[in-house]
Amino acid sequence: MSRTGSSDPSDRFEYLQTLVTEFQDTDSEEAKEQVLANLANFAYDPSNMAHLRELQVADLFLDMLTEENDNFVEFGMGGLCNLSMDPECRHVILQSGGIGLVTNCLSSRREETVLSAVTTLMNLLTPSSRSAITDPAVLQCMLRFSLSQSPRLRGLAAVFLQDCCTEEQVARAQRQMQGEQTAVGIPLPGNGDPTDEVR
Repeated sequence: MSRTGSSDPSDRFEYLQTLVTEFQDTDSEEAKEQVLANLANFAYDPSNMAHLRELQVADLFLDMLTEENDNFVEFGMGGLCNLSMDPECRHVILQSGGIGLVTNCLSSRREETVLSAVTTLMNLLTPSSRSAITDPAVLQCMLRFSLSQSPRLRGLAAVFLQDCCTEEQVARAQRQMQGEQTAVGIPLPGNGDPTDEVR
């Protein structure tokens, strides 16, 4: 563990590779959670990006988004959120169908997962991904989040609507929501989205 702070790139790569191998080899969910949390934290440091790309950690995080274990999803989403700030990682996420996987996380019961998903969508915004990220269903979801009791979620949703969408898109999504009293906003697995009750 003492090598994590090493400035030697080969030591750092070796350590990250050990984490990825441990994740793949262990059967312990608790150990996997610990490794995912560590990898997500390392993804915050730009000096680790080249190593994380080489180890295909973005794909590992993407795979976690469909797991039943909420901790796997939360740490995977947090890691992707950090990686999505890097242009090359952003490209990998987009090419791997990441928008759909991230969008599905908007239905999570965990606020941290939802916050990471919203931030990741903003980071993934490019001219070619704009139409998918500003899909009416996503905008309706953001409009519901903008009414949330959580100040963090409310504020982040407002930033998304302001920075990622045109006023016309937002107005159209609002009209669609008013026309659908029971709008869920996004086709999501299961039910119980805490934002569904906001009218």
